[in-house]
Amino acid sequence: MTIRLRAHHLLCMLTYAGRGYSPAFTANYDRLAARIAAGEDLLLVQGPDDICRPLLAGQAPHCLRRGPAERDAAAATALARLLDRPIAPGIRLVPDDALLERLRAAFAKGSTRKACLGCEWSDFCSSIARDGFRAAAL
Repeated sequence: MTIRLRAHHLLCMLTYAGRGYSPAFTANYDRLAARIAAGEDLLLVQGPDDICRPLLAGQAPHCLRRGPAERDAAAATALARLLDRPIAPGIRLVPDDALLERLRAAFAKGSTRKACLGCEWSDFCSSIARDGFRAAAL
């Protein structure tokens, strides 16, 4: 199978540590993190993805707002530069150890964090990175 991810979730997945917007969101993310850790392919999409799915049933889900789309654009730009390849809807990535380590190193250094501006989870994610990603699911 394939996991559908929006661009900024390539960053979020690095620091996911079992917290989320709701119990349904967290349970879904736990399952997705396990699949990513197992190396399941990632398909980049525009807009809400498999991580967002539990939020779409709510009223006015934030994943449909302008902020997440702006984070997607910033993440795609930073990650394309880092990986020296396009990061856009339709692109597939394999989350192997080499890719995850490269993403973690850039995240910890701050070179991909422009996409995190304005995110309510930014401080939490920074603490995960400062601790060497030890609490992260991936």
